[in-house]
Amino acid sequence: MAPFKPTAGPGPGADPRTALILVDLQVDFLPGGALAVPGGHDVVPLANRLAAGFRNVVLTQDWHPQGHISFASTHPGRAIYDMIDLPYGSQILWPDHCLQGTPGAAFAPGLDVPHAQLVVRKGHHKAIDSYSTFYEADRTTPTGLAGYLRERGIDTVYLAGLALDFCVSWSAVDAARHGFTTYVIEDACRSIDVDGSLAAALADMNRVAVRRLAAADLLA
Repeated sequence: MAPFKPTAGPGPGADPRTALILVDLQVDFLPGGALAVPGGHDVVPLANRLAAGFRNVVLTQDWHPQGHISFASTHPGRAIYDMIDLPYGSQILWPDHCLQGTPGAAFAPGLDVPHAQLVVRKGHHKAIDSYSTFYEADRTTPTGLAGYLRERGIDTVYLAGLALDFCVSWSAVDAARHGFTTYVIEDACRSIDVDGSLAAALADMNRVAVRRLAAADLLA
């Protein structure tokens, strides 16, 4: 079999200063997973097509230890989607998901991006949740992604993945605040939408001038 070759051509993905960040395309976020995002499986083939047009691709991976502070099971008497206060702020409680080394934490079946150059694992600090691919939820503990992109000379990022109203939007907001020109490929994302989280995420992205576009704008 011939080696995989991305098809980056005249589109923005061919620019060495541009990167595609595919957020948390993992088994537990697909239908049937522990924290399923409705329609999450539809993103995977579209992510493959998008990635083929980008020279630089980053994958992110939720990577929680047992007993993570964001799990409802860690807090007796609490239920999934309850809100609690933690030292770093309000925290929604999730079902146990993306446990380190488990099948649920694996990348989605069918995800085919062998030319991705970096995998950023997040949420591995037991006492801090992590939505953004740039910072843990305390907003001060970095993942190192910003430094990686800067050292590579990348100044523009496109984001897609799961879920739009949490990990994608938090990542986009942080990217914009770091000075990256930031796009979210809206139809290459899906949302959970808990208690108005999608509307809040869109408003947050608008406030920092995150740009939104459709996959067709890149695939045409």
